[in-house]
Amino acid sequence: MSGLDISIPVMMGFLFVGLPYAISLAGQWMYGWPDKPGYKKYIEALNPRRTYRLTLATSDFLKYLKYWRLYIQFKSWYKNEEKHKHFEKGITFGRRGNKLDLYHPLNVGKSDNELVPLVVFIYGGAWGSGERSIYCLLGQQMAEELTAVVICPDYSIYPKGNVLAMVQDIADCLVWAQENGRKFNFDKDNIVLIGHSAGAHLCALTALFLADGQEELFMEPSKQQEIIQSIRGIIGLSGVYNIVDHYKHEQKRGIEYVSDMHKAMNGVENFAHYSPTHLLRKLRQDKLNMVPPCSLLHGTNDITVPVESSIKFSELLTSLSVKVSLHLLPGVNHIDVVTDLMASNRHLYHPIYSWIRQELRKLLRANQISSK
Repeated sequence: MSGLDISIPVMMGFLFVGLPYAISLAGQWMYGWPDKPGYKKYIEALNPRRTYRLTLATSDFLKYLKYWRLYIQFKSWYKNEEKHKHFEKGITFGRRGNKLDLYHPLNVGKSDNELVPLVVFIYGGAWGSGERSIYCLLGQQMAEELTAVVICPDYSIYPKGNVLAMVQDIADCLVWAQENGRKFNFDKDNIVLIGHSAGAHLCALTALFLADGQEELFMEPSKQQEIIQSIRGIIGLSGVYNIVDHYKHEQKRGIEYVSDMHKAMNGVENFAHYSPTHLLRKLRQDKLNMVPPCSLLHGTNDITVPVESSIKFSELLTSLSVKVSLHLLPGVNHIDVVTDLMASNRHLYHPIYSWIRQELRKLLRANQISSK
């Protein structure tokens, strides 16, 4: 038998057995073994179905390599002092001393008397990654496209904090907005929350906590009322709205133990409490009336967060008479929905901003009509 005859089976064995198991075990060693007692966690870790599903999910991360040009762009832009003309960097806020960046629309000067709406953008990252500097290009483009001040806050991602800490941080950011509107030329009573993925979940969850007057926020009820009344709407991009359903999706992909989600939620037993869909069903009518209108956008080719997440959330909001609009993007995946908002030469830049602009105007117009 020739050396070539031997090397082909060896190569095939490595590609289809050795490599998947190496990737799977490395991922579980770094991010978490299955939640099983004793040696059973290693048996579960070696389960062939889990191994191949986890390997497939891991391979999806290779797609991020195509964004290397954007990576270089935002790194360079964020460090460029010349860009600070319309950009306030590293403003401290809240009980944990987090920082936010603030972007002025290019066509409205910082010294102008005109107060523009405020957009609070909450980034995603599976509750365990992300930072505000990554979204500097998005922040500037969004401010210009929407003629609004845009702030992008950091929050206590896992393991620094759990989901409650994240919600508290976003609420603290909104308190900061209430106190600094005049200083930075934005209308503190015209706020729209925009979030992507886990960020969309946190936007919805924060609004529901405020509407419900949750004691967990450690905030005076009057302050919570003031903040929720200033939120004109929520724009969710590829969002997670039911943690129970999303955990089932993670199980199908074999990533539920390496994902930070169940840890950030303080365990499976708290999934319902931190699911906007479950909280909505529990609200009294008077509190349900305080829930801001929602505009939802989702790509139909999203395998990270299935499109059904937004569809089901939209159906629930409709059934509860909460204003909602749903827009689906055929053939669009999870990450392009947000990366294509960073540069005007991206394929989805103009279609998505056109939709966001339309929804923002509707949300702000509805407030003007109701206040007359």
